[in-house]
Amino acid sequence: MPELPEVETVRRGLEPSMAGVRITQADVNRPDLRWPFPERMAERLTGARVERLRRRSKYILADLDTEETLLIHLGMSGRMTVSGDPLGQFVHDHPAQEKHDHVVFHMENGARVTFNDPRRFGAMDMMATGEEETHPLLAKLGPEPLGNAFSEDHLVAKLNGKNTPIKSALLDQHVVAGLGNIYVCEVLFRAGIHPARKVSRISDARIAALVPIIREVLLEAIEAGGSSLKDFRQADGELGYFQHNFRVYGREGHPCVTPDCASVVKRITQSGRSSFFCPSCQR
Repeated sequence: MPELPEVETVRRGLEPSMAGVRITQADVNRPDLRWPFPERMAERLTGARVERLRRRSKYILADLDTEETLLIHLGMSGRMTVSGDPLGQFVHDHPAQEKHDHVVFHMENGARVTFNDPRRFGAMDMMATGEEETHPLLAKLGPEPLGNAFSEDHLVAKLNGKNTPIKSALLDQHVVAGLGNIYVCEVLFRAGIHPARKVSRISDARIAALVPIIREVLLEAIEAGGSSLKDFRQADGELGYFQHNFRVYGREGHPCVTPDCASVVKRITQSGRSSFFCPSCQR
């Protein structure tokens, strides 16, 4: 599933063609994705101007001049592509529509934005602008890891007294929003903490030190265009390349990248997910 850097990359890729631009026509080609679409979604989107594009955790939020906000979740295989952009951001013309092009936005500037999702695990919903924090998918999310509310004090306080593995604690969306399996593996490697170590056995100082490392890893991934694992695509259809910078994720059996470390990367399963780590560098 795309993680925060991938979703932020898509948001930035959509911005030149959608922000400040009116949707002249919205095609909704099926009644649902993971859940049913809201009533009259095509009608409510057609003619609306996109005031701005935001991101909350792994969700894209499009604020409309109709005082509604469109929520977009890419799911496991959803992708958004832009074609025919008159601003010259993208090079390809409108392709023929495909079987899994479930929602298509025809923009006033000539761009076409397409949501394609073969597995239909993505989602779209609409809500009144300003009421995002009460939406069932957003209401209980923790602070954004790149925002001011995510601080050393916050993380130490939220993890205080927990006896769960540190990886599980960081994946808890109530603690911090948007962190996923890939980047937690990378964060813990840089912090030198074993993913199975119980939170109660980690000092407050080491927990606090995770905050700048989390920001560093996410910002590097955003700058690189997202990891583009499996089905992820940037909005212009080009693959990202952050996966080439992974230090442990997906590198089971490969030598540790730390100079003078003779260990190889190992993998364990935690709550059904693969955790990659160096047994020498991470304790």
